[in-house]
Amino acid sequence: MSPSSVPAGERVEAPTVSVVVCAYTEQRWDDLSAAIASVRAQTRPAHELIVVVDHNDRLLARVRRAFPDVSAVENGERRGLSGARNTGTALATGDVVAFLDDDAAAEPDWLDRLLAPYSDERVIGVGGTVEPVWSGPRPRSFPDEFMWVVGCSYRGLPVDTSPVRNLIGANMSYRRRALEELGGFHGALGRVGTTPMGCEETELCVRAAHRWPDSVVVYEPRAMVRHRVPRSRARWSYFRARCYGEGLSKAEVVRLAGSVLGLASERSYTFRTLPRGVVREVTGAVTARDPAGVLRATGIALGLLYTSAGYVAGGGLRRGGAGVGSVSTGAGDVRVDTLPTAAAAEWESGIRHVG
Repeated sequence: MSPSSVPAGERVEAPTVSVVVCAYTEQRWDDLSAAIASVRAQTRPAHELIVVVDHNDRLLARVRRAFPDVSAVENGERRGLSGARNTGTALATGDVVAFLDDDAAAEPDWLDRLLAPYSDERVIGVGGTVEPVWSGPRPRSFPDEFMWVVGCSYRGLPVDTSPVRNLIGANMSYRRRALEELGGFHGALGRVGTTPMGCEETELCVRAAHRWPDSVVVYEPRAMVRHRVPRSRARWSYFRARCYGEGLSKAEVVRLAGSVLGLASERSYTFRTLPRGVVREVTGAVTARDPAGVLRATGIALGLLYTSAGYVAGGGLRRGGAGVGSVSTGAGDVRVDTLPTAAAAEWESGIRHVG
């Protein structure tokens, strides 16, 4: 993983790339078909396309029938996105493994853009922009700073090609040898079905930084995919559950990797990006007479509060017996009733009436 492995002045051969798409439900069949079509339409062809199906025999058989030229396999590890990605990595033969969500479609130059930074041997991972495609109208009260809630790029990310701590899962790639040496994604993290957890990408990148301090992970905004956002993810209940789940996941990342790198990006995001967002939205609400600005500012505050509550709970409050109320996450009830339900209800109402 060192630049010294390439002699000065020697041309670095363009890497080959295996694309891995992970799927778990037939309800996204049209999206999965569009994802596969977008990989086939790349200006730089993929070395291979692997579709990993997460313990769904009917879906696996359907993929094999519809796409005989695609390598369709079952997740060979525990159920969940981390295991599916590891299964795809184990089968990949390209120099780079690129991951595309089953409900995302890549722009034609996606792989060209994604692979360019790998000319620098220090680069072990490259990701790009995830642009939302809303199934319904985007709520005007949804803050840009929390677009990560729906799996998309958010305000606060670099606007130019830049090194970052970690990548967004819907649009990311890594050198295959790095994934193999790291042992892949951590099975205790990552989404399982519709359960709104995450941070497996963060933990992997932090682990890589510990192992190879001189390595670089790059965000290339021009490497773009478009990610469908269903109506269910535009609801307050999902926003709340996803933020809380992110906090729980971040607590696990810190437990596994430590707080220095585990929370490095979050400190800047919390103390710079979010306060600026609140000021911007409140100022805009006054100067532009936009009532949604106040709701977006409230959403920023509540998003931070619910994420922080999940982080604290994941760090030991629940094990210590501290009492907090409940919110359904799809994997059982998570306790959160010390949070300001009146303000949350007002914001949810704003989503319905202003959005």
